[in-house]
Amino acid sequence: MPGSGPNGGSRAAAVPDSVRAAGLRRMKLLATGLLVVLALVFLVSFALQDSYPWLSYVRAAAEGGMVGALADWFAVTALFKHPMGLKIPHTAIIPRRKDQIGASLGQFVGENFLAEDVVKAKIGSLGITAKAGLWLERPENTERVAREGATAIRGALLVLNDEDVQALIESLARRHLLDPPWGPPLGRLAEHVLRDGHHLKLVDLLLDRAADWVLDNQETVARLVSDRSPTWVPQFVDSLVGDKVHLELYKFILAVQADPDHPMRRQLDAYLNSLAQDLQHDPEMMARVEAIKHNALGDPEVRALATRTWETLKTALLEAVEDPQSELSLAFKRAVADFGHRLATDAELAAKIDGWIEEAAGYLVRTYRSQIASVITETVERWDAQETSRKIELQVGRDLQFIRINGTVVGSLAGLTIFTVATAVFG
Repeated sequence: MPGSGPNGGSRAAAVPDSVRAAGLRRMKLLATGLLVVLALVFLVSFALQDSYPWLSYVRAAAEGGMVGALADWFAVTALFKHPMGLKIPHTAIIPRRKDQIGASLGQFVGENFLAEDVVKAKIGSLGITAKAGLWLERPENTERVAREGATAIRGALLVLNDEDVQALIESLARRHLLDPPWGPPLGRLAEHVLRDGHHLKLVDLLLDRAADWVLDNQETVARLVSDRSPTWVPQFVDSLVGDKVHLELYKFILAVQADPDHPMRRQLDAYLNSLAQDLQHDPEMMARVEAIKHNALGDPEVRALATRTWETLKTALLEAVEDPQSELSLAFKRAVADFGHRLATDAELAAKIDGWIEEAAGYLVRTYRSQIASVITETVERWDAQETSRKIELQVGRDLQFIRINGTVVGSLAGLTIFTVATAVFG
């Protein structure tokens, strides 16, 4: 298509087409001008060679130069169009064979530039990981990565639909939290905790708190005893009994605290082990746990939990990325700098990552080489033939005009040499 033809490399693409066209016109005028000059020299020398025999050598040189110039003009012109509009066979090669040229170019690139060993060797020689580490280590680049990351997070959060995210969180919560039965996992967890004795510190903590509570709440214990005694019991008796109950209760708790092998502790361990087994194997206990779960986490509760979770997470992230001095931003910058430092200084890590990159690149070219190369073929097929020819001529036409100039010079020398040798041999 017009305007979508080939471009040169990064350095060549910097030259505007207008500048290239002007240079091409100048070189064409120069090459054509040499042909015209030789034609005038030929006419003058041909007309005067009988009066001035030495002009025959000039005529021979001019004649050879014209032949060379015309031949090379025809060859160069035939690449891009039909010379003088005449549809001579094997002319206008680029417009006529554009698709074949694109296919050949794609095959050439695929076989020679996208070969697995070539790509892996090139990537291996670049030291990508170490260079990336040095780049990430620099404070200005760390700031840049943080800014770009913040922009990406902010954009993603603003683009995401809140209802869709909440529905996803709710779905994940149901699938991974509510749908699986809770009894067996809780039982296995409790069994593991009890087997390793991790619950003992919790029991000690509960006993400590119980002892403190009993010690600080003597009146509460006495009132409980008084409230549950018969009305005919005198008050002073209630007081004595209450004090006695409080004292014995406190002594009992202290005894349990002091004795790791106390019967109360053994009974508690036995109960907890029994509960752990029931959670795993007793259908009635598992059903009770499921009922508690569904009563506590019904549809409204789960939906509200998903909404609160997303709103909290979204608000926290937005506030963090908006503030460059937030803990999240500073932690991210430190992480980027530390990661860059490791990449730049840890040769073993850099070699490992470079190896991963090489293998990934090798896999890509091995698997998708034909598809990558086909981009060239398909792109060339979409180009307009005449526009393609014009674009290519702008890129290389100026250099091709040197072929015409060289052909003119070589033809002149060849004509002069042939004429001189023939004159010397045959007179």
